[in-house]
Amino acid sequence: MTPPAKKKMIAIYRTMLKIRMVEEKLMEVFADGEIPGFIHVCIGQEAAPAAVCSHLKNTDYIASTHRGHGHALAKGMDLKPFMAELFGRRNGPRRGRSGSMHLADKDLGILGANGIVVGGLPIANGAALASKHQKQDRVTVCFFGEGASNEGTFHEALNISAVMGLPIIFVCENNGWAEFTPQKVHLPIGDVAERANAYNIPGIVLPNDCLEIYTAAGRAVQSARKGRGPTLLEVKSMRWHGHFVGDAQKYRPAQDIEEAMKFDCIAGFEDKLLNDKIFSHSQARKMRQSIQNEIESAVEFARQSPFPEASELMSELYA
Repeated sequence: MTPPAKKKMIAIYRTMLKIRMVEEKLMEVFADGEIPGFIHVCIGQEAAPAAVCSHLKNTDYIASTHRGHGHALAKGMDLKPFMAELFGRRNGPRRGRSGSMHLADKDLGILGANGIVVGGLPIANGAALASKHQKQDRVTVCFFGEGASNEGTFHEALNISAVMGLPIIFVCENNGWAEFTPQKVHLPIGDVAERANAYNIPGIVLPNDCLEIYTAAGRAVQSARKGRGPTLLEVKSMRWHGHFVGDAQKYRPAQDIEEAMKFDCIAGFEDKLLNDKIFSHSQARKMRQSIQNEIESAVEFARQSPFPEASELMSELYA
């Protein structure tokens, strides 16, 4: 896989930075009571969605998790309807009914985030099977966490995808914590990718580095498009904040949080771009300001958007 061109690297960096800044803003407005329900931010884990989704077309599919804001933004969801959806307003892509944990946009192939652990895998397999049956040039990417790999549905999904040679990439974002439980307690193996061996599919372990993820994801997407079946990618990242916004993480040693923040995937990539003179400090500052302006505009759009009508409650429901 050829390394990304300079323009592509800047685009990936901007996506990562946008995800980080959006999540930080969401934590702020959620604390102020403007967003209903719960939210789960992906701060510290921005490399995987930005790098993987940079290989996808609008027609490709993704399935996400309860920690899915970054996936939706990386796939191309416009920030204004994105924000309106989280605020529970009618101008969101699902008319404010999906909220944070079920973000979806059929026009972008975003099959939906999922509040059920591992719930996205069978849905993703279904999309991949449809693409194969209809002979469409589409791939499906399914994001999930390491805790999900202990569920029976995970094994069923990998098995059927391998047996049927589906055009799907499974991306395990291993942040070291299954809600409040560290990996060493619930996993008898070091790497989730080892479980790919049981289904005779490639299993690749990656650091939280966007360029390494970009390369591996590019190969996996190419392989899926050529009909060579699924791949399992495991990205070793560490979440910075609690399981949900408001979780004080009293179960987690302070040193573990400090260690997570020390390996910042965005700061590391920014240093590379600056050192390689791909862009300058001035350009970086302008990019941050541009993103900040976009976020503030989107939040105001959401605040001014109407709530959905009660008469719409049962429309577009399929079960």
